[in-house]
Amino acid sequence: MNDNHDDTASRRHFLKCMAWAGAGTVWLMKGGVLQARPLGEADGADASFSFVQISDSHIGFHKEPNMDVAGTLRACLHQIRAQKQRPDFLLHTGDLTHLSRPDEFDTLAGLMQEGGVGKTFYVPGEHDVIGDDGAEFFRRFGERQQAGGWYSFDHRGVHFVGLINVLNLRAGGLGALGAEQLAWLKRDLASLSAETPLVVFAHMPLWSLYPSWGWGTDDAAEAVSYLKRFGSVSVLNGHIHQIQQKVEGTVTFYTARSTAYPQPAPGVGDGPGPMKNVPPGKLHDYLGVRDVRHVRGKGALAVTEEVLT
Repeated sequence: MNDNHDDTASRRHFLKCMAWAGAGTVWLMKGGVLQARPLGEADGADASFSFVQISDSHIGFHKEPNMDVAGTLRACLHQIRAQKQRPDFLLHTGDLTHLSRPDEFDTLAGLMQEGGVGKTFYVPGEHDVIGDDGAEFFRRFGERQQAGGWYSFDHRGVHFVGLINVLNLRAGGLGALGAEQLAWLKRDLASLSAETPLVVFAHMPLWSLYPSWGWGTDDAAEAVSYLKRFGSVSVLNGHIHQIQQKVEGTVTFYTARSTAYPQPAPGVGDGPGPMKNVPPGKLHDYLGVRDVRHVRGKGALAVTEEVLT
């Protein structure tokens, strides 16, 4: 277990506990603060609600190390369905498909029904906007709140914000939000109390994780500046197919595993892409989803990892 603690956040009574499980992580919200436990271990008795994050399913990918990405996505969804307490909704943080093909979107939509979750919120990855700037993605999976595709919603006292950072990529493949979306974000948050818990989600990381590989968002600093006045902010991303975490004051950034294939650690090897050295029989050690529960109470920041079974 790896514990991280922010004293300022503690004094504000916004303590976070995050645990990751390769096969799923239960996020518990305690008094507006996220706490996570391995999927299947949290009884949820004091949970006010839960949700699941899933990312980078890459339907249509048929190469090593995973020749059956639909099968590993299905396994994750069935594990979600087996939970005693069903999540209120699911977040998919992008790269639903590998090549943005209609048949890939069809397959993904059918598979997602197997999770047994009534509502799924999506943001696109760069693989979902190939050739048409995301027109097919937004037609099928967009929330249609804003012309640019970004949106927000409130759920049981928590404000959720879905951002789009995979259009108009910058040099080196860095993500970008753009002036229009940033202006909207500032307006969207302006009326909220600083005590409102925030969950922000997008595909590419909203921090400079490894810019030379395109693992970051070029203009994320402005977006983060609007988040810093809030006492509890969790930013969920995909894209890099592995777990990484960063804390800036009361803002904690979390990247997620893929359900399809892993990528190398930042700076290891020639560049990003499917890992080519996954040992036989070990693929599931790198894959998973994240489940989040909102629980009333307090806890300490903690990280626990498990693998897909």
